[in-house]
Amino acid sequence: MTANHHRPELQQAIQDIVDSGWAGVQLRVNDPRGEWVGSAGVAQMGGSAKPPTDGHFRIGSNTKSFTATLVLLLVADGRLELDGPVADHLPEYGLDPRITLRMVLQHTSGLFNFTGEYYEDGTTAPGIAWEGQEWVDNLLRTYRPEELVRLALSKPARFEPGTDWSYSNTNYVLLRLLVEKVTGRPFAEEMRTRILDPLGLSGTVVPDASPEIPEPHAHATYTYRHGDEWKTLDVTRSNPSWISAAGDMISTTRDLHVFFSALMGGRILPAGLLEEMRTPHPKLNYGLGLFVQQTEDGGTVYTHNGGMWGWGALMFSSPDGTTTLTASLTCGDARLDMMQVGELFGQAQKRLVAEVF
Repeated sequence: MTANHHRPELQQAIQDIVDSGWAGVQLRVNDPRGEWVGSAGVAQMGGSAKPPTDGHFRIGSNTKSFTATLVLLLVADGRLELDGPVADHLPEYGLDPRITLRMVLQHTSGLFNFTGEYYEDGTTAPGIAWEGQEWVDNLLRTYRPEELVRLALSKPARFEPGTDWSYSNTNYVLLRLLVEKVTGRPFAEEMRTRILDPLGLSGTVVPDASPEIPEPHAHATYTYRHGDEWKTLDVTRSNPSWISAAGDMISTTRDLHVFFSALMGGRILPAGLLEEMRTPHPKLNYGLGLFVQQTEDGGTVYTHNGGMWGWGALMFSSPDGTTTLTASLTCGDARLDMMQVGELFGQAQKRLVAEVF
């Protein structure tokens, strides 16, 4: 392993991220120079210990890359067809028969997002409670994937299948139900058997409805407005079933590196399916479960990032999997709205990608 003092620019980058308002950051970079691991900030608000560099964290929507990979393995097996209708496998939901598996993977199905929709004209349509006091009150509540999908299907579709692109968590919960229907096994078990165990991802968990997170881990803090007052709460223990296979997984920077490097290096999926996965929709450059991004010097990186209240997760790779950046960020007690948190997250991500790629 490359000694940390040989990469002072990386330590400086994560320190700058902490100085901009994050409580803690842990970063892992693997590239031709070796592996660099470091952390900055604190593991818990009010404490002095740094975040563990091998800490577990909630990876939010990075989960979608795992879910998509599992589904594509079933396509490789011939048990699912990329351009076949999803309704054929899940007739009980009354899905539009025009919705194909590809549309669900790529967010072109038009299905209403059960966490709420934000329309171009500035209007919104609420879904389940996922922020503020209402979310806090339901911190340990269990939602079943069927319940989330049926809620979404009770709302008008955002557009006709295949005619547009819009990020919808509903798509990936539907994929969980599809995996369970086709394999006859629980989603977590299928994920373990097909991806986690073969890659040795011992720090990665599909928690379903468990609020626990394995040690060691930093703590996640959620600061929100309730009426006229601001409240700050430790949300490290929380039931992630409200987001299900669209964002519920727990991992480590090491495991994210091993997974994404293997995926990009062609060691999980057949070449043709990896190519399909990496072919982006023109609207926001989303492939099948990952984003395709251009770097400032014209190169390409593949990525999926994730956020949940209190946590941020980064996962980037070069096209051949030889250079990866994986990181976890934890929120402090800053009084920020969702837009400001998103902006801070974007700045942190940009800074690190510029340093590594």
